[in-house]
Amino acid sequence: MVLTNKTPARECSGFDPHKKPVKKQGKNSAGSETVNRAKLEASHPGLNVRLCAARLLHAVVAKNTSLDGLTDAVNGHPQYIALDERDRSLVRAILGTALRNRNTIETALTRLLDRPLPANAIALQQLLHIGAAQILYLDVPDHAAVDLTVTAANIDPRNRKYASLVNAVLRRLTRNKERAINLKIPNGPDWYIDSLIKTYGQEQAKAILAIQACEPSIDLTVKSNPRFWAEKLGGILLPNGSVRLDRFAGALTSLQGFAEGEWWVQDAAASLPATLLGNIKGKRVADLCAAPGGKTAQLIVAGASVTAFDINKNRLKRLKSNLGRLKLQAELIAANILDFQTDTPFDAILLDAPCSSTGTVRRHPDVVWTKTPQDIARLAQVQASLLRHAATLVRPGGLIVFSNCSLNREEGEDMAKAVLAEGILKAEPFRPEELQGLEQLITDQGFLRSTPADLPHADRKLAGLDGFFAARFRKPE
Repeated sequence: MVLTNKTPARECSGFDPHKKPVKKQGKNSAGSETVNRAKLEASHPGLNVRLCAARLLHAVVAKNTSLDGLTDAVNGHPQYIALDERDRSLVRAILGTALRNRNTIETALTRLLDRPLPANAIALQQLLHIGAAQILYLDVPDHAAVDLTVTAANIDPRNRKYASLVNAVLRRLTRNKERAINLKIPNGPDWYIDSLIKTYGQEQAKAILAIQACEPSIDLTVKSNPRFWAEKLGGILLPNGSVRLDRFAGALTSLQGFAEGEWWVQDAAASLPATLLGNIKGKRVADLCAAPGGKTAQLIVAGASVTAFDINKNRLKRLKSNLGRLKLQAELIAANILDFQTDTPFDAILLDAPCSSTGTVRRHPDVVWTKTPQDIARLAQVQASLLRHAATLVRPGGLIVFSNCSLNREEGEDMAKAVLAEGILKAEPFRPEELQGLEQLITDQGFLRSTPADLPHADRKLAGLDGFFAARFRKPE
C-alpha cells in the first residue's frame, strides 16, 4: 500500500485537546509499569504507532538499519509486526515523511529550543522528529500529534524527564508551521549533498534534492499493450512503455491485471537496462543478482531462456513467487556469482549489481542515512569484481549490460572506465534509437545516466525517475 502525505488520522477520535500530559510515573515495579503502559495505550489510540515509529527511526539513523527490513511484513521489527495493516501504513507514512524532511525538521526544532539537546538524548531527538513530521506534513490534528508525542515521552524512561520540553517545543511548532515548512532545507547528510554538487553541479543537485523530498508515483511494467493498460488503470504512458500511476492510495493487489499477472511494479528507470541487450529472443541470458525479479521477467517476456542467480535463498524464493504470479519461468540458482563457473557460456548477461542505492532516495528515504562514503568505495570494488567475473561467463562476442541504482560516479562511470582500461571487455555504447523519447539519458561516453530530476512533467507528482547508471560491454572475439 502506498499512502499520500495526507494520511487519514483514524486514531485521533476521542482526544481531548485540553488534556494535560501524563504525569511522571512513580517508582513502580516492572509489572506495574507494564500495566500502566498498557492502560495508556488503551486510552490513547495511536500511541503504539508513535512508539513504533520512534523506535524504528532510531534504528535507521542511529544504527544504520534498513527501513525495508524493519517494516518487512514477515521478518520486520516485532513492534511493527504487532500492528494491524492500517497502523503499519501510518508508521510507514510517518517514517517516510520524517526521513524525507529530516534536515528541515531538525532546523525547525533547533530554532525552537532554548538550548541544544544533550548529546546523548538520541531517542528524544527521534521522538521530536516523529511529532514534528505529523505537525508539519501529515493530516493529523496538531493537538493529537502533541498529546501522543508527550505521552510517548512520559512512558519512556529515557525521555520521561523531557516530557514538558517536548510539550513546549511541539506547541511552539504548531504556531510556526508555515515558517518551518518554508525552510526547505536540502535533505541528506553533508557527504551526500556535497557528492551531488560535485558530480552534477549546483543547479542539477538542487533539482535532485528537491524532487527527492517528494513521494514518488508508482510505475508498472506490463507484459504487452502498455497503452491499453495505461487507459485501463487510469495512468499515463511513459516513453519507454512503463505505465505511471498517480501515487495510487490503496492495495495494488486490487488493481485489474494483478491477479492475472499482466504487470509488475518497477520504476521506469529500472526497466531500461534489460531492454538494452538488444534482440535476445531464443538466446541464453543470465540475470545476475536477480531478485526480486522485475528484470528477470522482462528478459523472459523478450523471449530469452533465462537463468536467474541470487546469493540470498529467501530473495530467490520471493523471485520464484513473483514469477509464479506472472506465469513466467526461469532457471533459478542460489549462488555467490563470484564462485559460479560454467562450461557453456551465456549469449548475454544482465548484471544489476548491489550498490549504495542513492538513486532510490525518493522511494527509500533511509538510504542516505544508512550509507557512508566508505560504503560507496567498498561497493564500487564489489561491482568491478562482479563485472570482471561476468566477463568469464559470457561467450566471445556476447554482450553484458551492467547497471545499478546509484547516483555516485564511483559506482558508475569511474568503475566502468577502470574495467574497460583492463582490456577484458570493449565498450558497446548505447544508441539514441534504443532509447527513443529518453535519448537525453545517454552520456557523451555512451553510458546511460538517469537522475530523479529527469523526466519532468507539468504535474510534479508524475515527474522523475530513479537514479540509474548502465553501461554495455562486448567480450572480444
